[in-house]
Amino acid sequence: MSSEDYLKDISEIKNLMNKSSRFISLSGLSGIMAGVYALIGAAAAYWLVVEYSDGTLLLNGWIFRTVMLILFLIAFLSVITGIFLTTRKAKKNGEKIWDSSSRRLVFNFLIPLVVGGLYILIILNQQKYGQTGALMLIFYGLALINASKFSIGDIRYLGYIQVALGLICALYPGYGFWLWVLGFGVMHIVYGTWMHFKYDRS
Repeated sequence: MSSEDYLKDISEIKNLMNKSSRFISLSGLSGIMAGVYALIGAAAAYWLVVEYSDGTLLLNGWIFRTVMLILFLIAFLSVITGIFLTTRKAKKNGEKIWDSSSRRLVFNFLIPLVVGGLYILIILNQQKYGQTGALMLIFYGLALINASKFSIGDIRYLGYIQVALGLICALYPGYGFWLWVLGFGVMHIVYGTWMHFKYDRS
């Protein structure tokens, strides 16, 4: 066996091991769509707050409940779109959508996300709104970093960006809305586009 054949075999073995331990069918388009949903939802929430509440949110007010509904719809549409596009990509690549690697990915993604979501609900119930945007960004970023070990490793960079934006948001809470838009909207579109051309088009 020549050295070239040996290196080729090593490369194939490495690829097989990588596929068996990581879920690599994440779709870049799902990131783009999540960013679009976030921008549309943010625009709708901004209009509601400016138009009807003089820039304030009351916990028991209909505006607050509407904004929470918008956030839920953004998350719901992002998840549904992500599942659909990722399933389509996995089928195209001849990969299973639900196996041990995807289960590890989902489990490790949800741990920081669920903990963060519960904590945010607790402080909202205490009418502490100031750090909500920062906490969303930080816990979401931690979820991406935690899940990156079981998927395309590049998503950890998006996680780092989200955490950094969350910390800036905590330092300057008055800019929380715009940092949220930058993190969940703009960065998803930028990163999803980059992932699409790097992985989906290859």
